Amino acid sequence: MIKVGIVGGTGYTGVELLRLLAQHPEAQVVAITSRKEAGMPVADMYPSLRGRVDLAFVTPDEARLTECDVVFFATPHGVAMSQARELLAAGVKLIDLAADFRLKDVSEFERWYGMPHACPDILAEAVYGLPELNREAIRRARVIGNPGCYPTSVQLGFAPLLRTPGLVDAAHLIANCASGVSGAGRKAEVHTLLAEASDNFKAYGVKGHRHGPEINQQLRQIAGVPAGSPEVNCLFVPHLIPAIRGIHSTLYARLTPQGQAADLQGLFEEFYRNEPFVDVMPPGSAPETRSVRASNFVRIAVHKPMPDLAMVLVVEDNLTKGASGQAVQCMNLMFGLEETVGLLQVPVLP
Repeated sequence: MIKVGIVGGTGYTGVELLRLLAQHPEAQVVAITSRKEAGMPVADMYPSLRGRVDLAFVTPDEARLTECDVVFFATPHGVAMSQARELLAAGVKLIDLAADFRLKDVSEFERWYGMPHACPDILAEAVYGLPELNREAIRRARVIGNPGCYPTSVQLGFAPLLRTPGLVDAAHLIANCASGVSGAGRKAEVHTLLAEASDNFKAYGVKGHRHGPEINQQLRQIAGVPAGSPEVNCLFVPHLIPAIRGIHSTLYARLTPQGQAADLQGLFEEFYRNEPFVDVMPPGSAPETRSVRASNFVRIAVHKPMPDLAMVLVVEDNLTKGASGQAVQCMNLMFGLEETVGLLQVPVLP
């Protein structure tokens, strides 16, 4: 049985981890931390977990995290890197759901997250936790930087087009992406109030969003070009939709003559043929966010609305495949389990 610790269990990704791990046959949560809520039973905060999680929140000092096999950080940026060295020295594996171990360029991290990186040496060994594109490295990893929710959808949507050289003009990719309000976290902010977010649709981060450099870093790696290369560049624009969960990404790529002659549907079906959590939908499909709600599945549809244009539609649940489900998928790989263990829940409808 894998002994699991969770740092920062009071937010949406924390409770999503608890929901998934409570049903996992090979994992046992032994500690969950919160300074503010220490002593409160988890089920008092989240009644959905009554009868499934009998732990109380404890302070990090009381949690004895060094006795765990793996620790998940469902915390703000900066927390995981401050505790990583001690945990690794004790032989504990680490999965960070924030951004501490995503961006390989320290200066880029410091620019977008406004803090110095506490352990560049550990960052250098950290593995980016997108199993469909990085499975073997995840199996061997001690430290996982769990991908952002938007970057997961963008990478999975563009990957088949970028892995085959010469299909698209990779220097001018476009990603229009929309997320439910839970992506902003469980905190009181005006823009996520019901009266502000309901009956509304808006773009944000138009001048630049911190997921932008993560997206471009990983798309360049997928395409096999050097970091920072202008050969691959994606314009990323996020939007807020009046929903709680879900991401819908609409991706555009200009096709080259080679790409115009390609069978895009066949390309995507072959690329994801053996992926348990990626569903390439039939030609002409338009996937909906509700078709993946509370599941670890991604649904993708590829279209060619113009002879020289590929359009890819991607939906995922931002809290599951976009965060906690993907983290559990990585844990399964790190401990030699089938990566689907504990993650085959049927999406919730309606």
